[in-house]
Parts: sequence; C-alpha cells; structure tokens
Amino acid sequence: MAKKFDVYGIGNALVDMEFEVTPEFLTAAKIEKGLMTLVDEERQNEITSTLSSLNHKRSCGGSAANTMIAISQFGGKSFYSCKVASDETGDFYFKDLMDNGVETNLSTSSLESGITGKCIVLITPDADRTMNTFLGITANFSAKELIEEHIKNSNYLYIEGYLVASPTGKEASVKARKIAETHGVKTALTFSDVNMVNFFGDGLKDMIGDGVDLLFCNEAEAHAYTKSNELSVAVAALKKIAKTFAITLGPKGALVYDGKEEIHIETKQVKPVDTNGAGDLFAGAMLFGLNNGMSFKEAGKLGCMASSTLVTQFGPRLRREQAQQIKTELA
Repeated sequence: MAKKFDVYGIGNALVDMEFEVTPEFLTAAKIEKGLMTLVDEERQNEITSTLSSLNHKRSCGGSAANTMIAISQFGGKSFYSCKVASDETGDFYFKDLMDNGVETNLSTSSLESGITGKCIVLITPDADRTMNTFLGITANFSAKELIEEHIKNSNYLYIEGYLVASPTGKEASVKARKIAETHGVKTALTFSDVNMVNFFGDGLKDMIGDGVDLLFCNEAEAHAYTKSNELSVAVAALKKIAKTFAITLGPKGALVYDGKEEIHIETKQVKPVDTNGAGDLFAGAMLFGLNNGMSFKEAGKLGCMASSTLVTQFGPRLRREQAQQIKTELA
C-alpha cells in the first residue's frame, strides 16, 4: 500500500535572513567565512544591527525545511517536524511552510512562548555563504515534536545533521531513526556542515547507529568524517555506515553510490552568485526522484540540475515553476 508521505523530515526551524556583504565586512565583524557558527541572541542582534541599512530576503528555512520544500515543489509529499515559538517570526514560519505545501506538526494554537530561531546568511561576491545562527526555541526540539504514525506512513525519514548540536535534538533523531527502522522506513541523514562533523562527530555516530540507508554530504564533510584526504578513501569508509550515499562536489557535480556502483554525475557549468541551500536542494531533488521511479543516476542528475540553477540566483530555494521546468527538462 502506498505511503502517505514520500519523506518525513526533522530539523531546526530557522527563519533565514539573507544579506549580500563583502569579505571585508566578515573580517571587521570577526565572522569566520564559509561556515555555520552558533551564536547567542546578543551576538546575533549585534550582527543584525550592523546590517540594518541593507535590504534582506526572509524565508522559512533550516536545512531540512529547505529539503522538504524542494520535495513539495517537484510534486512530492513531505512532512516536517520542527519547533517555532508563538511570536511574529514563528507565525511567519508556519505560514511560509504551509504556502509551500509542506505538512507539519506545527499548529498556531499550540505554539510555546519564546523566540523563534533565526539564521543570518551572509553572501559574499564569490557566492560563498556564511551563517550565524541563534537557535532560539528550536534548541529544545525533542521527541515530543515527533509524530510516530506519520514516520511509519513515509517512505523515508530524513534527519538533519545540525540537530546533533542539541542534546534533545540528537535524542529525538535517534528515536526517530529507531521508529523508522522498526517499521521498515528507509533512513536518510545529511551531515549538514563541516563544523558539525568536526565538533560533534561522536554525536553523529550515535545518530547513524548501525548505519543509514542514504547519506548526503559534501566533499569537505566526507573527508572530515572519515579523516581522509583522498576521495576514494572517504568513499570506502562511507560504505561502512551507509547503504547508499551522495557526495556533492560543487562545480564538479556529484558522486553517488547506489549500493553496487559508484556513479559520477557531471553538472552544468554556471556562474554562481549564491550557494546557500544548494546542498539542501540537491537532497530534496534526489529524494523526490528516488521516490518517483528514478534510478540513482537519474535522481542525482535531477539534484545537480536543480542546484546548478539555484546557485545562479539569490535565496535558498527555487520557485515552484523552476522545479517543474527542471523536471520536464530531465524527462
């Protein structure tokens, strides 16, 4: 019998605020370029005040949210468990998720008081993205936000690696994985960011357990997790923790492993302006493809086509019509 959802995702709910800045701004503000850094509310407000004269784009985000929205835009069915507060930002987040066709555990009548998490995304002219994140109430994301019946009624469970930074988030990830494994639901996990691998590697191992069905990471994360300098060595090591995986390689495309064969997928060469969300979109496109009859090669190609389009524009997601056009082109 067909499942209700293609993918059930869990992750940190963050409202993304995206600004265009110079490398000199990052240096002056003492912000480490190209990484996601967790900050407290005071530090985030300090950074925001220095950006007050700049226009910015606001959208509901967080890594897994971007992935679930991508699945919906391509025509799939996704569910997202997360945590926002009963403030203006939380109301915005809930509405944006709904407008993008993603079902969720959130309900405006049951939101807790607190502060919804925010992520300042700083884009430099080289298209690199630097993030400073105040988790707010999503730091308390826990097993209470899980809906077991919906996990059981999904083809895949998708776990965001950023959850490893929160004890309750990590605990919820492990519980969700065990629910999925018990009911024959495939498990997928993304490493999310090289900082998560470097500083929370043991926690990620707990989240992976005896292994996941599908792993997403980029080349830097693959090297960091496997403590290797050669891609072939990293690939061999990842085969021990994931039945299948996809390693994104930036302008070199992606390497996907379908459980038997390693497949290199080339991507269209473009002039990037913003790489924010590219990995999240790749995962969403690939998960949509795998849920809708595509081979790993075809699904990986869809992921590369989507990401190469996204990086030519500002913002962490495509427009729905763009996703549909890309799907048509692949077909």
